[in-house]
Amino acid sequence: MSKRQASEALDVLSDRDSPASKRSRIDDYNKSLTPTSAYENGSESREEPHQNGNGRGAEDEDGFDEEDEDMERAPIRQSAPTEGYSDLYLDTVDRNVLDFDFEKLCSISLSNINVYACLVCGKYFQGRGPKSHAYFHALDENHHVFINMGTQKVYVLPEGYEVNSKSLDDIKYVSDPRYTKQEVMELDRRPRTSWTLAGKKYTPGFVGMNNIKENDYLNVIVQSLSHVAPLRNYLLLEDFASFPELVKRTSILFRKIWNPRAFKSHVSPHELLQEISLRSNKRFNLTAQSDPVEFLSWFLNHLHLGLGGSKTKPGSSMIQRVFQGKLKVESQAITAKADASDRLRFEEAAEVKVDITRFLLLTLDLPAAPLFQDEMERNIIPQVPLTTILSKYNGVTAQELNAQRKRYRLVHPLPPFMVFHIKRFSKNKFVSERNPTIVTFDPKSLDFSPYVEPDPSQHPPGEPIWYDLVANVVHEAVRAKDDVTDSGDEKKTWKVQLRDKATDEWVVAQDLFVDKIRSELLYLGETYLQVWERRREPPKKGKGRA
Repeated sequence: MSKRQASEALDVLSDRDSPASKRSRIDDYNKSLTPTSAYENGSESREEPHQNGNGRGAEDEDGFDEEDEDMERAPIRQSAPTEGYSDLYLDTVDRNVLDFDFEKLCSISLSNINVYACLVCGKYFQGRGPKSHAYFHALDENHHVFINMGTQKVYVLPEGYEVNSKSLDDIKYVSDPRYTKQEVMELDRRPRTSWTLAGKKYTPGFVGMNNIKENDYLNVIVQSLSHVAPLRNYLLLEDFASFPELVKRTSILFRKIWNPRAFKSHVSPHELLQEISLRSNKRFNLTAQSDPVEFLSWFLNHLHLGLGGSKTKPGSSMIQRVFQGKLKVESQAITAKADASDRLRFEEAAEVKVDITRFLLLTLDLPAAPLFQDEMERNIIPQVPLTTILSKYNGVTAQELNAQRKRYRLVHPLPPFMVFHIKRFSKNKFVSERNPTIVTFDPKSLDFSPYVEPDPSQHPPGEPIWYDLVANVVHEAVRAKDDVTDSGDEKKTWKVQLRDKATDEWVVAQDLFVDKIRSELLYLGETYLQVWERRREPPKKGKGRA
């Protein structure tokens, strides 16, 4: 039926027939696709459904749209590629745009269920069925190769068949790196060098991390923990499919940091950050800077619970087996009394209360910074050795806190890794102050024996207990406004210094910037957090052996 012109009246067209229904036109199209011999031989018959007065089938009254059902059957879905075309569309894959570090959410529906990544443009889409977003993207943009982010299987759309080409194994490995036990054992023993797609050289484990906005506080903590060997090996080798999302995303980020076949020389913590922001009720996020020590404390405790750890039983998870130690606290109450001359006297109680507490990190207090200039009228930056501020835990030095005098000392057995927090920032009712004192230290051979309660059953008395530095988090104060010289506003930036055990060299990492640094220059910055590893004692040789 031709279209009615605007100038023609409706009465003139009253003798013409109405156009055919949509269903009948689709039926004619399906009949044209069906071999005519089948109908001519009578082997297949088609029954017309009962039409009501409105020209619609009975199924339409029940809410079913026959047009949608026919259109679903129309596309051709293949279980395997056409013979001779198994590599079809694989030349359209662009590895330069692939970035699997971001959260796996559909770019249209924002759903995290059954997400596929387009290997041509790198975007995420949900599903691969005839009505899915990935299916329509394949038709609209002519992008045909997709990978399932959960199963790592590759499919061609709209045909729907799976691709089993070995040429895509590098993409699957970058999306979800996996390691063997032998590979993990060699991470700290053999120097390794890798190259990106652009030909840039990098060292696995010492890669930059993207500072999306203000998440450098998280970057330095993740970099430091990724070099704690027992925790790293555990997260690289174990399967965490049934664990909470926080543990799974931490494991994936650690595996990407140590990836020897990465497409680029940096990683993004976006996926882990989104989960941390959700679990911490937006206390830690990527838009506002936080304190690295506060984040480390929160992160270790939630990882401990996510790994099945107990709140009461010590050593119930890998976190506690690596970092948790014991501390003896002696406390005496201080009372104030007036003597005969009405003078105030402070007396210590005769009773000494002894408690054993557990810790994941130790806080070290810096001496107060000088208020005045020296005789040369210059502001000097004070220095203090690390062993001096560690004397807080020698069991002799006392501190007064909340009307009590307390003494601290470590107790055997010492943890394999010790974390120090050097307290630089203090707040009062008016302002937040920063102590610029420099802490000097030797990155090798820190003796812990003066700070530990002697126990012959655990360690021979008088023998040193050596610890070596693994990671050193440094604070830098940057003036917020460059054009104002006396502005009190300072912006905090964080960087981390890491030791490469394979080459015995030091590397400094600040966001995407990664470079080597001499070990003699480590202490020149404002050290804020340190991770020390206990040196393994070599087995003693027998008397009869050479």
